[in-house]
Amino acid sequence: MTTLAYRTFCALLGVVLSGLPLVGSAHAQVAGRLPRLCFLTFDPVGTGPSRYTPFFERLRELGYVDGKSIAIERLSADGKAERFPALAADCVGHGADVIVTGSTPATQAAKEATSTIPIVMLTLGDPVGTGLVKSLARPDGNVTGTTNLAPQMMVKGLELLKETIPSLTRVLVLTYPVDPISRGQIAAMQGAAKSLALELFVQNVASPADFAPAFEAGRKAEVQAIVTTVESIFSANRELLLGLVKTQKLPSLFAVNYFVQAGGLMSYDADRDVLTGRTANFVDKILKGAKPGDLPIEQPAVFTISVNTNTARALGITIPAAILARATEVID
Repeated sequence: MTTLAYRTFCALLGVVLSGLPLVGSAHAQVAGRLPRLCFLTFDPVGTGPSRYTPFFERLRELGYVDGKSIAIERLSADGKAERFPALAADCVGHGADVIVTGSTPATQAAKEATSTIPIVMLTLGDPVGTGLVKSLARPDGNVTGTTNLAPQMMVKGLELLKETIPSLTRVLVLTYPVDPISRGQIAAMQGAAKSLALELFVQNVASPADFAPAFEAGRKAEVQAIVTTVESIFSANRELLLGLVKTQKLPSLFAVNYFVQAGGLMSYDADRDVLTGRTANFVDKILKGAKPGDLPIEQPAVFTISVNTNTARALGITIPAAILARATEVID
């Protein structure tokens, strides 16, 4: 090949290569192959509108359309956290270019399954405290994403509940210790309970079948309200949980506003829809070549207070004007 011909060939090759998508995995750099996203969720299949809808909507806004510009595989643990190791192995075996996880057990399983495929956490509760990353500012390794700062959020929620019901002294707390974020939340709330003159009656649940016995134990202990920590088991079984709350006629504090929209008393939460949607930006950056360990974990900038005044009236509770003034959502 002459020097001129060689230079011409290199120039043409450069033009061709510049048109290929820039992605973080060698798999997706193969011409004609769509980048693959594996989504690991705790929620059972067919539970109605997904709490992760903002994530998938934002992906589409960024140009990632399932089957056209990306291949999305959704794998559900169907409410059984012990299934995550096998599901994570499936993600790796199916050639995922990025794994998105909706819970700490899912992220742990994915991290055990691969040290090279990027993992994006979707609003996890405490990634530093549970050992998933080294720090929020520089996570290092193959894990990044978003966090809702669950322990701090639960303390603020408990303060809100006490401000709403000053006579409150004993609270039933349901928690799911299978998920490591449970421990940090319980420790944070117990640390705050003394200054709030509250006694926490903590009940561990391992499955939805434990909900009713936990409520019965709370009734015998004469609790005056109920709080749940933020684990996915509660969101995935919210109808069952709310049914028990209504039967027991207990004031309730949740970490997600859709419980309040469905009849719970109040919630204190990160602006979850915004944070969930912004998680898709991490996928976009990674598929364009960014290293997950170099992407700071995003924290919530805004927190929301939701109050159901109709539920308050039914329980004989007057919501203080100061709380109504701070509320971002009042349901009547």
